[in-house]
Amino acid sequence: MPDHAISDHPHIEVRHSDVHNAGAFALCDLPPGSLIGIYTGRRYSADEAHGEDWDNRLTYLFGLSDGTTIDGAEGGNATRHLNHACEPNCEAQEEHGEGGQLVLRIEAIRHIRAGEELFIDYALNVDANADPQDYPCRCGSVRCRGTLLAPLATSA
Repeated sequence: MPDHAISDHPHIEVRHSDVHNAGAFALCDLPPGSLIGIYTGRRYSADEAHGEDWDNRLTYLFGLSDGTTIDGAEGGNATRHLNHACEPNCEAQEEHGEGGQLVLRIEAIRHIRAGEELFIDYALNVDANADPQDYPCRCGSVRCRGTLLAPLATSA
């Protein structure tokens, strides 16, 4: 991929990231609520996703609340290059698209300056016996959890 590849989204440029290989960067200032893009890729039903061998494959998996999974590595777009940060500037929002299918919108959750890297919190959910050190975070945030896993629930 070229060092500065313009994406299929008018507000995103995909280029080298110091966090992890390629990243998505804002081409212009974006106010909170701005649509960054729609996360696309091959869709798998829950049964299909559980039957896949994801090991040793490049994947950009995003699980949806209806049990389907989108793999941005197959037919995806520039939104697949949003890296993880424990203090993200974007978030994924589900909504029903045409035909009732869930779509995943990536939106800015704060003001983003032109040139700034775009991040979401991956908040991975894996097996309960998974070791958080197997999913290290490289975001460098002051409030970094040290892992891509979802934050532990705290009791009130």
